[in-house]
Amino acid sequence: MSKMSLSTRMILVLTLITVLSGGILAGWDTITKPKIAFHRQEALKAAIGDVLPAHDTYSSEETEFGTIYIATRDSSDQPVGVAFMAMGSGFQGELRIMVGLSPEMTQLTGIKVLEQIETPGLGTKIVVDPSNKKDPYWFPAQFRGVHVSPELVVVKNAKPTQNNEVQGITGATISSKAVTDILNNQIANIKTVWTSRGGPES
Repeated sequence: MSKMSLSTRMILVLTLITVLSGGILAGWDTITKPKIAFHRQEALKAAIGDVLPAHDTYSSEETEFGTIYIATRDSSDQPVGVAFMAMGSGFQGELRIMVGLSPEMTQLTGIKVLEQIETPGLGTKIVVDPSNKKDPYWFPAQFRGVHVSPELVVVKNAKPTQNNEVQGITGATISSKAVTDILNNQIANIKTVWTSRGGPES
């Protein structure tokens, strides 16, 4: 009888701990979720500004391939650039990259990797390369002005010689190529959307 009583007490205590823990986690999630969403939205806005040419405002438009952000100057209603989020698989997990394109869809105006879980010290150089003291952001920076036709190409252990080429990261070729593969796929989709809505064609 005493054993049964001890078991019952243990079950009750464990049940109580589980219920309390679940309640605390649910409450904490309620508190942190809006803050995470707010910070993610702020990072998104900053990234849009980073990848687009100088502009005064931008509007958003939902498409079958995600949201596109169309930037304009106050002096003209003609777009100066188009930004969008590109997502796909890297070496270790999903990459989320904000991408800026010229209105003609011919050149990149910039890219910014917002989320990645690549190999520390190697694949993470797609964001920042601490070993390059002169230009730690050389990898994403090199995409600015690069042509997207016929498609982006990674070159290994050499400087690019064509206007659609970017230099890969030594020791992280897979991560480097993952970035260009994601961009090539999503740019093709965005070009289709942009042309169908009457945007400037290349």
